Amino acid sequence: MKDQKYKNIILELSLILNELQKPIQILDSVKWSEGIEDFLVKNKFKELPEISYDNRPLKYDPVKKLQEFKELRLKIQRELGARDPLGLIMTRNCIQYEDVIRMLMARGKSDFYDYSKKLYGSANEVMGDGKTKLSDLAHVMSGLLNSLDENMLGESLERTLSSEQVVGELKIRLGEYFKDERIKVKLSDGIISDASAGSDYIKIKSDLRFSKKDLDIFEVHEGWVHLGTTLNGQNQPYAKWLAKGPPCSTATQEGLAVTMELFNFAMFPRRAKRLNDRLVACQMAEDGADLLEVIRFFKDKGQEDYQAVKNAGRIFRGAPLTGGSPFTKDISYLKGFVMIYNFMRMSIKEGRADLIPFLFAGKVTLDELPVLKDYHDEGVITLPKYLPPQIKDMNGLAIWMAFSNFLNRMKLEDMFQEKKNLEVTNPFRKVA
Repeated sequence: MKDQKYKNIILELSLILNELQKPIQILDSVKWSEGIEDFLVKNKFKELPEISYDNRPLKYDPVKKLQEFKELRLKIQRELGARDPLGLIMTRNCIQYEDVIRMLMARGKSDFYDYSKKLYGSANEVMGDGKTKLSDLAHVMSGLLNSLDENMLGESLERTLSSEQVVGELKIRLGEYFKDERIKVKLSDGIISDASAGSDYIKIKSDLRFSKKDLDIFEVHEGWVHLGTTLNGQNQPYAKWLAKGPPCSTATQEGLAVTMELFNFAMFPRRAKRLNDRLVACQMAEDGADLLEVIRFFKDKGQEDYQAVKNAGRIFRGAPLTGGSPFTKDISYLKGFVMIYNFMRMSIKEGRADLIPFLFAGKVTLDELPVLKDYHDEGVITLPKYLPPQIKDMNGLAIWMAFSNFLNRMKLEDMFQEKKNLEVTNPFRKVA
């Protein structure tokens, strides 16, 4: 067990790190000024607007902030040594925040993309198997999702709930889930997405209509995962940095949220298409498509003008509008899902299901989970206080992943081959 002196050092360094990163607000720093969307729509998407970030200065001196993080890195090494596992995680987070600052200093320039790709990844990157590109997933999923007819799948997805009704219902649901916390759910005009989570609140975009499925998504995605991991990090007695998420934790966060949507059967085709379209659009922009081309992509998907602008704008926030160097954060949803799902499969296969709850310990990455488990055994890291039911009791999850590991070996194409002497016919064969 680690002694109290070590624990106190971890706490002190955590609090310094949290305080240093506090003014660094990435999405707020890359917001477009008012009038850009109107300009695009009124010009019928024939002309790129001029976007300047001069009217959105950073809320800190970036050069000074870079020096502060450098000094903290040196302090971590002095206090904990160069090889302490928790010290290495905090040092990595310092470096991440330094790269965020450099990225934001390059808003509107191609260098912005270089840092974005370093921090969040690329739609063209190769996944863990060493051969499959993330963009391959997008194109395979496009075909599969287009074959799904929501009208044949069950519950109606009609948007009958007002923003106010969603706020009221979420207050009840999350009040029961986070019994010992004072959670706020409120309306907001200032968010880009339909919902967002903060340190102790969830915002719902006002003046919109939602389906019951949307409500279920908000409960799981924003509530159980984003808000839950923040609160679990805040409830850590020493490792307080876990309440704050550097960019390297984004894929884990968004992937975990998407995974829990699936485990809770809250996901639906329209939602999956939105996430997949973001990945496709990001690849288009990386491959050279400009803002107007990406807007047309979303309009071809049937989106209204302003919705298409909003979705395309997510990929060009902070980035040049001419293509080739976008903001790649939106790949995190499906990239993270692949990472999380495969991590769970491997954890079950290797008999390490004890690592899975630590996904909810705070804003984490997959490679640090064994470290967190080891330091839990040392009395430094606590188990997450708030866990979804599927993780509290992992019996069902374990069996799901065990079957998944086996079924992954079977090729669907081999199961229903149509051969002359084959007794089993293909039930999915289209009859002329």
